[in-house]
Amino acid sequence: MSNMRIDKFLSEMNIGSRREIKEYTKAGRITLNNEVVKKSDMKINPETDCICFDGKEVVYAAFEYYMLNKPAGVVSATEDSLHQTVIDLIKDSKRADLFPVGRLDKDTEGLLFITNDGELAHRLLSPTKHVAKTYFARVKGTITNEDVEKFHAGVQFDRELVAKPAELEILSSGDISEVYVTLAEGKFHQVKKMFLALGKEVVFLKRVKMAGIPLDEHLKSGEYRLLTEDELNQLKNPPLWIWRPEIS
Repeated sequence: MSNMRIDKFLSEMNIGSRREIKEYTKAGRITLNNEVVKKSDMKINPETDCICFDGKEVVYAAFEYYMLNKPAGVVSATEDSLHQTVIDLIKDSKRADLFPVGRLDKDTEGLLFITNDGELAHRLLSPTKHVAKTYFARVKGTITNEDVEKFHAGVQFDRELVAKPAELEILSSGDISEVYVTLAEGKFHQVKKMFLALGKEVVFLKRVKMAGIPLDEHLKSGEYRLLTEDELNQLKNPPLWIWRPEIS
């Protein structure tokens, strides 16, 4: 790794803004290899130098990867003047540049990946990569095999928008039906609009799997954890999902 300014290093590691780092430097709160730092623009090597803030070593992390169980009422954004964001929920991150990979609607719950790795996020969200996402939904109205076939054919939910084929698995059917929906797109309110096109209303929606990685069942709503090495490797090489109708 090449050298970088100490204020940039500390800012990226979520210690404070460049302006705040300058004030911390004046107050003698930052040390480099046990020597008090005099200038906030001095160059350091994050791999070999020991940088401390208030006596505690700050370890550099180029990237961070989290799995979050998003609760309803929280927005998928980095900042919002009115609502709590998913980034607000990540309390002990080293990085100050985290963002959600894609988005879940404000009232939608479940699996959301949080990182600062833009290249990985692009691969996961690119329509050409066909990365599968699975949702659990409760739907007002009876779900039939005809609905399953319509999902398989591709539902037109707007005058000009037609959803690509998706899998619809019926778990229970009645006044309130429960289903799994798997698709490889991410249009705005897509799952809700697909059901509305069939005359049915989604009353609860939760993402339970993405890129073959299931939501950790031990994560309560609002909780998060770092991705495991195996999960990260799978995200970097997500399985290709192509729906193929069964031949009867």
